[in-house]
Amino acid sequence: MTWHVAEDDLRAYVRGELAPPVLWAADTHLVACAPCRAALAEVSDPVALDEGWERLDAELDAPRLGFVESLLVRIGVADHTARLLAATPVLRLSWLGAVAALLVMTVVAANSVGASETPTLFLALAPLLPLAGVALSYGPALDPTYEMTVVAPMHGFRLLMIRTLAVLAVGLGLNGLATLALPSYGLRALAWLLPALALTAAGLALAPRLGPVLAPGLVAGAWVAVLVIAEAQTEGTLAPYTAAGQGVAAVVSAFAVGLLYLSRDRFDSTSARTPFAGFQDGGAA
Repeated sequence: MTWHVAEDDLRAYVRGELAPPVLWAADTHLVACAPCRAALAEVSDPVALDEGWERLDAELDAPRLGFVESLLVRIGVADHTARLLAATPVLRLSWLGAVAALLVMTVVAANSVGASETPTLFLALAPLLPLAGVALSYGPALDPTYEMTVVAPMHGFRLLMIRTLAVLAVGLGLNGLATLALPSYGLRALAWLLPALALTAAGLALAPRLGPVLAPGLVAGAWVAVLVIAEAQTEGTLAPYTAAGQGVAAVVSAFAVGLLYLSRDRFDSTSARTPFAGFQDGGAA
């Protein structure tokens, strides 16, 4: 071998300043030339070299991003936010599959009733699914990143909203697909939307005071009670699905969102953390 990489080029190679095509020639030559590799070691900074190996080891040992997390990062979501979203329990395939199966059975039952009737079963169930999804997204019992969310250097209310929006997007999306499977009912099949928003907002607003289990549980129980009473007193369209009922749902949504905003600081205080820690035993703080 009659040609060797010049010392100045080796120093530039170490600093990352060697430009093509000399860089390509140096790369190829160093693979086959032991003297040049020895000369490269002499001009290299051992501390920087050790740091480079450490970075390489860390990169190789880092866990691979899942599909959801990779997709979120690609669209511009911050790494830590993508990790918190991807670990949300109700965004897993098991939960989504169960919800999809439940909606399919409900749609089949609603279609079997006939187009002249209101899809009561579907309208009663659809608002509860987003509420259940939000309730199951927090706490040590189901959330594998619970400890990370507690100590994360981020406003607790922002963490809550990030996961809530993700769960709502998926839940409302599945409900929307189910609604498309009820074309004979027209706009009546969309009557679940405002109650769903009202129930979810109310559950979130009450969570700092009653805990992440008791609050949505009481809200769900109240919704079922309203439907039972409306069923007993009305022969036609149930009250929550009338224009007046939809108006009430809109007012409840606005009031609950305002209450949630006013209590946002409680999600960072010790008193706000305690109810969410109570998720494991199912009690309110």
